[in-house]
Amino acid sequence: MGEVTFMQEDDNHLEATRARFSSVLKRHGELTERLSRDSDKMIFERLQKEFEAARASQTQEVCLDTEQWNDGLLATIRERVHMEAERKAMQLPLDSSMLPISIFNDKITYKVGTKVICCLEGARIGIQYETSFAGEARELYHCVLESKSFLEKMTVLQHTVPFFLPIREVENDLLSSNAMKFIDHIGDLLQAYVDRREQVRLIKDLYGNQIGQLYHSLPYHMIEFVVDDFDCKVTVSLRYADLLSILPTGISVVAWPMNQSKKSPTGGKKGNGSPIRLSYAEDALRTLSLPEAYAEIVLNLPEALEQNVEPKDPVST
Repeated sequence: MGEVTFMQEDDNHLEATRARFSSVLKRHGELTERLSRDSDKMIFERLQKEFEAARASQTQEVCLDTEQWNDGLLATIRERVHMEAERKAMQLPLDSSMLPISIFNDKITYKVGTKVICCLEGARIGIQYETSFAGEARELYHCVLESKSFLEKMTVLQHTVPFFLPIREVENDLLSSNAMKFIDHIGDLLQAYVDRREQVRLIKDLYGNQIGQLYHSLPYHMIEFVVDDFDCKVTVSLRYADLLSILPTGISVVAWPMNQSKKSPTGGKKGNGSPIRLSYAEDALRTLSLPEAYAEIVLNLPEALEQNVEPKDPVST
């Protein structure tokens, strides 16, 4: 009687979780539709054209390593865009004899890893973020910074960062005190988001016939899915420590026997119908990408079920 009560309570918890994620999915669909309207596309297209024009007009593209990308260089870029904006505002001719050598003649674009930093018109600095997955390019994102003068703090003027990533919070925390760290942090947030998202897309593409239900939060930092292609149902629950993580830290993988009268997939002894915690699967998810861990789970599931003839109660990590 205790086992039945236990399973019923866990089933109720699972149904409540499914309901929460169903609500998240509905909201995700509505917001995705809103963000895909023409006005949002126009912002991306306009910024993309502006970045392309800036790179096309450059006289030099400088590739920097980690040590060369520093506060001093960012200050130089800020000074350059403000001096050029002031010259244009005063409609002064370009007189190289009155200006620092090459400060306006050179139009330099800087590339730091997956970031491209451009000097844009109107005392603005543009950062284009390149994302990738498994060595293949994914989306481009943009962030445009401006300030009223060289001595005033910069603010985010426009961006194409997904609305569910906390760019405004990061702006408040970092931009005025450490602009370089802000720029790098946004790039890390974007790449981690794309990595988590693409891992989920890949398991859907590869194993969609085995996955009965899959729920995720908008930034893919909470993921739950069910595998029901066996004599048991396997529920996988993943939580990521923060939005910079690409591997989960909170993990629960539990097998729920579907039919007590059936034998295990290996033809061994019958189970007693109690849920089985799959520790080997949780270990795999901590160290491998989601598609790799999924393959490991499925490959070793028959043996794990066979070894757990007298299963233990599942304990959420």
